[in-house]
Amino acid sequence: LRSLVLGISRPGNYFLQLNICKTRQFIAGAKTPSYSYVVIGAGSAGCVLANRLTEDAQESVCLLEAGPKDKWLGSSRLSWKIHMPAALTYNLCDDKYNWFYHTLPQAQMDNRVLYWPRGRVWGGSSSLNAMVYIRGHAEDYNRWQREGAEGWDYEHCLPYFRKAQCHELGENRYRGGSGPLHVSRGKTNHPLHKAFIEAGQQAGYPFTDDMNGYQQEGVGWMDMTVYKGKRWSSASAYLRPALGRPNLKTEVHCMTTKILFDGKRAVGVEYVQNGEKKRVFADKEVILSGGAINSPQLLMLSGVGNADELKDLGIPVIQHLPGVGNNLQDHLELYVQQQCTQPITLYKAQKPFHMIKIGLEWLTLFTGYGATAHLESGGFIRSRPHVTHPDIQFHFLPSQVIDHGRVPSKIEAYQVHVGPMRSTSIGWMKLKSANPTDHPILQPNYLSTDIDVWEFRECVKLSREIFAQSAFDQFRGPEVQPGLQVQSDADIDAFVRQKADSAYHPSCTCKMGSASDPTAVVDSSARVLGLERLRVVDASIMPSIVSGNLNAPTIMMAEKAADMIRGRPPLVEPGVPVYQPTTLETQR
Repeated sequence: LRSLVLGISRPGNYFLQLNICKTRQFIAGAKTPSYSYVVIGAGSAGCVLANRLTEDAQESVCLLEAGPKDKWLGSSRLSWKIHMPAALTYNLCDDKYNWFYHTLPQAQMDNRVLYWPRGRVWGGSSSLNAMVYIRGHAEDYNRWQREGAEGWDYEHCLPYFRKAQCHELGENRYRGGSGPLHVSRGKTNHPLHKAFIEAGQQAGYPFTDDMNGYQQEGVGWMDMTVYKGKRWSSASAYLRPALGRPNLKTEVHCMTTKILFDGKRAVGVEYVQNGEKKRVFADKEVILSGGAINSPQLLMLSGVGNADELKDLGIPVIQHLPGVGNNLQDHLELYVQQQCTQPITLYKAQKPFHMIKIGLEWLTLFTGYGATAHLESGGFIRSRPHVTHPDIQFHFLPSQVIDHGRVPSKIEAYQVHVGPMRSTSIGWMKLKSANPTDHPILQPNYLSTDIDVWEFRECVKLSREIFAQSAFDQFRGPEVQPGLQVQSDADIDAFVRQKADSAYHPSCTCKMGSASDPTAVVDSSARVLGLERLRVVDASIMPSIVSGNLNAPTIMMAEKAADMIRGRPPLVEPGVPVYQPTTLETQR
């Protein structure tokens, strides 16, 4: 029957289409045909799955996205706010393509409510993010294995990073050269980026020519998901090339409200589109790829979660899994800012005349200052002796950012985004109500442990030390933030509480682990524990947060999960060398 259905798109098969669809409706007991797989969420993971699963002509996929397509009338230029790399703050701070989440007031951060943008558009957060391509450290994946994610160590993950990637510098043992995800290095050669890399080395940190390769530790040039001057999201890399396949069906503006179960077996989903309630059925599996907030939210709305909490909201319990929504982890960061004595930052570029000029060059040639997010250099260092691999990350920017970019920069200044990567503060998320349109309650519990407070204090001190190196002598003006008045540990701690903000990396809310782990939600094949034909594939299934940005790891996870779903043997590459510090007795 499935092979016949796949023939319906061929010329002359119109009546066959009607008959087959009626047959499928009868089998499914619904008014809509079923598919092999229903994937919820066309984000970093969902686009990968839609592509890889439809490579099998005998299978079919229905991809549901709550937001719109990422192009208007099929044009990148008409959708420049998404596709121009330098325009990222427009959608980052707008709810058109964005879920626009906020946390509870944070007790250890002066009761501030923090803003969490998450993508609601084709490409998901990869259509909103700063396009930084960072994989994390090899030890992150070895740790996952120890935490119960069998088969997710570095030697089993590296091949999928390589499979996904097409790096402009070519293929090697660490980089991919023929994958769909184009990765590039910055082209601006800005003197402030050069100064940051030189200053980092003057401060005693090594230079690394590839933070995603043999050696993460050090300072250097960062990789970006930018291709030919345009953002290269998962929609560009994976979804768009698959749209012509007859076995892929996409729907947009679909708010998925419930997973449909037959006993313990997932059989489909219910969603609302243009005010109309609809259903779609899955012959093989329902796959959640909504992200670290939406996937656990949908599980709980469907009766999968902490039984007592679900009962309190009047939601019938399908499976008691107390780990759903727990283990919430995120990266915090703050900006250390320095005034620049020379007019070479992006300050003038944010003036209306220059913005028009930059925009016109990008619209006509896809080149110039609009063709990069300007986060082209950075680094990874260890906060203290005896730390085995970097736990602090830098992103350097030759500009000043105020309030997530919602406020234009005021002066010629440069800054470093800095924060710890493996904080010990763990949070949770819960449903506010049984109404799917209500945003869930988000409690990250930022800075709730003493070591997290200490690490941020070190972040400020180590950033200041780099900015004090001679490489910045010709550029260095007064410190803007924290400011020279902030010197004591107590003053630095107060600054962190006032100014630290999310790096937009929520994760780990549907933890992958063994069935014996009471906090686990999915097994090592991403299948929801205690249920059938239901998987979660996105950043929510990370057992613990990785040491870096999350887009590249999420795409890798979806590539690996696609092979699992298709019954393919896992790729593995044993014995790949990874840099180790010559001594752990010192911090650098």
